[in-house]
Amino acid sequence: MLRLEPPDSYFVPLESLGYRFHASNPDLTKRFFREPPGTRRAHIHVRRSGSFDGALNLLFRDFLRSHPDASQEYAQAKYDLAARFQDDREGYVLAKGPAVWSILRRAHDWAQASGWSPGEADA
Repeated sequence: MLRLEPPDSYFVPLESLGYRFHASNPDLTKRFFREPPGTRRAHIHVRRSGSFDGALNLLFRDFLRSHPDASQEYAQAKYDLAARFQDDREGYVLAKGPAVWSILRRAHDWAQASGWSPGEADA
């Protein structure tokens, strides 16, 4: 099983802020925390540094930050899908896939053209 070390370095601070750890997350490459009840939706994913999955997420983040049009397109897709799959989380996640892959294909081209390389995560 993948180990994200050291867990106390992120469990304690996140839980002290009210974020709840979800041990049932099937993705073993990250640890998943949800926002405190009654607050605006926010998910925190703690990933192993240096992983392919981590680099792919940084590419996605950096591309969206550098391309407001793509960021708006992704936001609109998420709003549309959230309305369509309001009571179907799994359906929402599956339906979001094509939008994510479309952006990642463009992000790959951008990374090649710009010389992008994974930097540090924000957290």
